[in-house]
Amino acid sequence: HVQESAEKSKQIPDPETGSSPGPGTGKHRAEMPSKKKFGFKAAKEHDIPEDLDKVLENKVVERRRGLYYINMSVVEMTCLDEADGEGIVSRSVSSHSDLIPGVYEGGLKIWECTFDLMDYLSEAAVRFTNKTVLDLGCGAGLLGIVALKGQAGQVHFQDYNSTVIDEITLPNAVANCAGEGGRVGSGGGGKTHEPPSKRPKKAGGLPDGLTKCRFFSGEWSEVSQLLFSCSKPFSKYDIILTSETIYNPDHYGALHDTLAQLLDENGRVYLASKVHYFGVGGGIYLFEKFVEERNVFRTSIVKIIDKGLQRCIMEMAFKDSS
Repeated sequence: HVQESAEKSKQIPDPETGSSPGPGTGKHRAEMPSKKKFGFKAAKEHDIPEDLDKVLENKVVERRRGLYYINMSVVEMTCLDEADGEGIVSRSVSSHSDLIPGVYEGGLKIWECTFDLMDYLSEAAVRFTNKTVLDLGCGAGLLGIVALKGQAGQVHFQDYNSTVIDEITLPNAVANCAGEGGRVGSGGGGKTHEPPSKRPKKAGGLPDGLTKCRFFSGEWSEVSQLLFSCSKPFSKYDIILTSETIYNPDHYGALHDTLAQLLDENGRVYLASKVHYFGVGGGIYLFEKFVEERNVFRTSIVKIIDKGLQRCIMEMAFKDSS
């Protein structure tokens, strides 16, 4: 599911699983300004369409580790042909970069630390039953879907880009909570699979799992404001899952404040990261130092992965929590 170590050292992602959410070569590094605040992008909640077949139209659905997810290469080709609303696909392709600060933050790839965190959640037997969970910087949304399959009470998904939510995250959630009838996935050039075992539909017509989901795009602080000002009931999260979101030190303040605002007083954050992100400057120990200086959270490195570029799983909790 991840590349061999020699490929990792080059920092070049394959079409499905990227090794680093940021430019790692000389030609990419030139695009990265040394100092840039996390770009403003207004928050938006994305409604789940009533016609779920439409969500999966022209999508190729594959299966890995017991999860269904759409083939991202096909999505990229489709968006290039039809032009996504934000224009992030064409800009990413034309600039040969998986990170354009303030424009596109890497959500069109599945980065390897996502699988690291999935493994850890299983190994540590993290319980999601009836918990409220946020998949922050969700991209494909696999971590949130793991929580959903673990019987979480609510799962919210957030990504910087609305295109990622509409074209990737929401379709992945639909594929894993597929309702009655029909074959999941269409189009050529990839595998299609029958949907997972069906759950009873709610009166409103959505599969049971999808009724627990909400989807948001926008910059972190904007999403926080939307959640607290929204007319829908909102309770802080018992668990926040986030992977490869600390590659840029300029984002640390926004991320820290968002976690502090949204985490329940006795909640836990599980964060997956590389030790260092070449060309961008962030990394797990730099972020750990940043958090310690703020004196709000206690942190613990709960797992170190030594294959290829060293990677870590960090657990965070409020200092005065039980």
